[in-house]
Amino acid sequence: LKYAGENGVVIFGILMYVSLIFTAVFVGYSNGIGPVFSYHYGAQDHEELKNLRKRSLEIIAVTSVSMFVLSELLARPYSLLFLQNAEDLLPEAVHMFHIISVSYLFTGIAIFSSAMFTALNNGLVSALISFLRTFVFELGAVLLLPPLFGVDGIWYSVVFAELMAAVVGAIFMAALLRQYQYCIMEIADLHFAKV
Repeated sequence: LKYAGENGVVIFGILMYVSLIFTAVFVGYSNGIGPVFSYHYGAQDHEELKNLRKRSLEIIAVTSVSMFVLSELLARPYSLLFLQNAEDLLPEAVHMFHIISVSYLFTGIAIFSSAMFTALNNGLVSALISFLRTFVFELGAVLLLPPLFGVDGIWYSVVFAELMAAVVGAIFMAALLRQYQYCIMEIADLHFAKV
């Protein structure tokens, strides 16, 4: 309300509705593949864990780029759909859609990394990624960015939070690689191939 007024709150509500639809794709995939990760981790099938992780990251990358492109292309139609009686808000809504759409490039990896660690029975890391994503990064960005960028800082805060959560998720995936053996080191593969 302070930065964008009532109209900004209306547009934010629209953005969150659309964002929930896009985010649901990542949540659905991550929760659906979780039991498969758990099964292969319990069976100590490290090769299949490696394949699952690799394929999942590929699927998420393709989906993330597709969602970004769709969001950019459909910014105006989505805005028109929700703003039928308030077309004066259309330019601002389209502008905000273009900013928020960048967050879809990072949302998938943030959600997937948290769900993957849940599936691997590491609730602490999973909770940490989720907590940082929603409370620390987004809340911190909402407090810090608007004074620098005005009302756009509110929309950039979503992008910042998703980017930082994706970075944290990627760091944990890399740091715990040997513990869970979901990616067998290529050097080890070369060594065994020579033997």
